[in-house]
Amino acid sequence: MDWLADAVRTADDTEQIAGYLGYLQTQRKLSDHTLDGYRRDLLQLQTLAAEKSSTALAALTQIDIRRFASQLHARGFSGSSIARKLSAWRGFYQWLAQHRTLRANPTDGVKAPKRAKSLPKALGVDDAVRLVSTKIAQGDGEEGTTHRLCNQAMFELLYSSGLRVSELTSLDKQYVKTPEHMSVGWIDLDAAEVTVTGKGSKRRSVPVGAAAVNAIRQWLVVRDTTAKPTTPADPHALFITPRGRRITPRAVQTRIKALAQSLGIPANVHPHVLRHSFASHVLQSSGDLRAVQEMLGHSSIASTQVYTSLDFQRLAQVYDAAHPRAKKQK
Repeated sequence: MDWLADAVRTADDTEQIAGYLGYLQTQRKLSDHTLDGYRRDLLQLQTLAAEKSSTALAALTQIDIRRFASQLHARGFSGSSIARKLSAWRGFYQWLAQHRTLRANPTDGVKAPKRAKSLPKALGVDDAVRLVSTKIAQGDGEEGTTHRLCNQAMFELLYSSGLRVSELTSLDKQYVKTPEHMSVGWIDLDAAEVTVTGKGSKRRSVPVGAAAVNAIRQWLVVRDTTAKPTTPADPHALFITPRGRRITPRAVQTRIKALAQSLGIPANVHPHVLRHSFASHVLQSSGDLRAVQEMLGHSSIASTQVYTSLDFQRLAQVYDAAHPRAKKQK
């Protein structure tokens, strides 16, 4: 008569799941899409419990839940998917405890496997240099040349100094402190140095390479002719739009993506890609992790160490392509 006990147990579990979903629908007012997600996660819990000698959901222990999480991980579920399932199961048991006696919530203390940290996307050296140095006029005549000089100065500076796009757009032509305006970032071309205020209001100074200094000098020659006569230029901003306003991060994103696409660079290029490229390429050349940390403005060396993985990844690619014993045998 084991089959009868299993049938009764399954019916009891199904009734409890239906009751919890009804609660989520009527009391929590969750959407149908969200309810479907909860339903799938709870039915999977029921399936896992059935695989374990048909144990009732109310009788599962913390050891069981840990085993289920491990099984899901072994089957290829990501850490985020398992975390979502555990959250659904935890809510179910909290509700169930209000309707019947449970020794403990079996999901308490059970955590999903750590999610794999994705590596930042960096361009190869050749693509990065081609992107920031290409002289493509954005339109015809003087306006197109001005637009091109602005873009080149911005992109060279992003790659030269590893700035965040918000730090780039907040730069002034020089340090200003007046009742109306106080600089949070500025450039000193004579010293080949840029000063920015990063995360946590931390100020740092970063060297600016010769190519970026030259591009910015060329931009400054035409900067004040950018704004239309009816819209005077922002007197302090280093980079401005044709309307004379300080350029926005969104505008920089749009411009760099368009240029990368026109050059056929096979990557989703945005300003932060140049920051990653700066860090990766400087680290490859120097091996000085502390210096890269300082220039990026990372408060923790752990944030910078991710670029050592990028460096190793590149070395591994070179090895696989070049070493005669690295290639798979056919």
